[in-house]
Amino acid sequence: MKLKDQFRFVRQNMKKNKTRLFMTILATAMGCAFLIVLASVGFGLHKTIIKGMTEDRAVTEIEVPGKEENGTFLPLTDKDIKYFESIDNVKAVTRRQVLMQQGNYEIDNYQTSAETIVTHVPSEVKAGFELSKGRLPEADNEIVVGYDFVESLANKDAKQEELYDETGKVKEEFRYTKDLVGKQLNLTVIQYVDGQEQKKVIPLTVVGIGKKPGREWMIDQNVFISEKTLSEIEEFTGTPRGMIKSQGEEESPEVDSQSYDYVKIYAVNLEAVQAITDSLKQENYPTYSVVSEMEEVNKVFTVIKAGLIFVGTIAILIASIGIYNTMTMAVTERAPDIGIMKAIGANPGTIKRIFLLESSYIGIAGAFIGTIVSYGLSYIVNYLLPIIISSSFGQELPEGLMFSYIPVTLPLICVIICYAVTILSGYRPAQRATRVDVLKALRREV
Repeated sequence: MKLKDQFRFVRQNMKKNKTRLFMTILATAMGCAFLIVLASVGFGLHKTIIKGMTEDRAVTEIEVPGKEENGTFLPLTDKDIKYFESIDNVKAVTRRQVLMQQGNYEIDNYQTSAETIVTHVPSEVKAGFELSKGRLPEADNEIVVGYDFVESLANKDAKQEELYDETGKVKEEFRYTKDLVGKQLNLTVIQYVDGQEQKKVIPLTVVGIGKKPGREWMIDQNVFISEKTLSEIEEFTGTPRGMIKSQGEEESPEVDSQSYDYVKIYAVNLEAVQAITDSLKQENYPTYSVVSEMEEVNKVFTVIKAGLIFVGTIAILIASIGIYNTMTMAVTERAPDIGIMKAIGANPGTIKRIFLLESSYIGIAGAFIGTIVSYGLSYIVNYLLPIIISSSFGQELPEGLMFSYIPVTLPLICVIICYAVTILSGYRPAQRATRVDVLKALRREV
């Protein structure tokens, strides 16, 4: 019997018991839909976390806090920077030094305090630093401020208890509302001499404002000054980075003025991050990057997704009982047909294949229908669940949270599992069909 004839024979026989066939396919489809939707929760949460991690920071960024040498942790210097820049596929190496006292800034009748940083501007530009307004500094007394810096400038005459709103920001009526580019800010730094506070005012000109942070909750109020300005501060305080001596302290704290507080390496692409990280670890540089964090997250979610798929497979195994029952009844009902086939010379392999084809049809049809249903359920879950949680518990969920996500691989996994289970379910009835006695079959005595 040709394969085409076998398929026609299967279709003809399946039409005889449409109700039973429909219920068996329905049970299989429900099992497949349960597997896909259940596992999609793991895939959805995984995708949401990875998306949040990659949006919050550059995926090609590698943080290097220092170097381990002979059991000690050393700060990074220009020598280390040169080595980092020599590594293959390194796009840029940014390095920052932080003023070791809070910088106090004033303009007109407004004031604020902000973290003051010295950085290597060309490296920052290579790494992707952008401005929303103005230009980069060219003179020693020119500075760039963060996007949110102007909103932190508050009127000096405002009462402290009236100054901030419920979110902790300066109220609009007390903010500096003019364009800051081209204006002069006065930076005030302090030191203590014989227990007496002394101040130094350094005039600085704002020439640029940083780009708005990528996330709504991120705040950038930093101020970027030149190395010349930092040297002027150090000359006044007599300490590295403008650190303030405690009263009665004779020696300045041990801080290497030539070292860097923050060093970040930027790879040319995501694929190069791991190779750069491996090179750094060989030279005893501890590193931290999104890639290493994602590896840990991926390990955890791989276990979670495998567990969910395993639980979902149980539903398909339950549906396989119905397939086994359907195929067993099919063998019983078609005993005369099997007897005739054997009488005219059909070999046992052909008979077995016919019943396996029928069970495979049930499994594939169920998997196909279950996949379509699961996509619909996934859409409904992502749309309705945030509304239900918000209305029931009064909690606003994070933006972009995805409860259910179905990648292409998940339906494929489901089809493979379903096909394997249905073949196993139909194998024993198919084996039984090959052992039907011809004479008894023709007398309908199976």
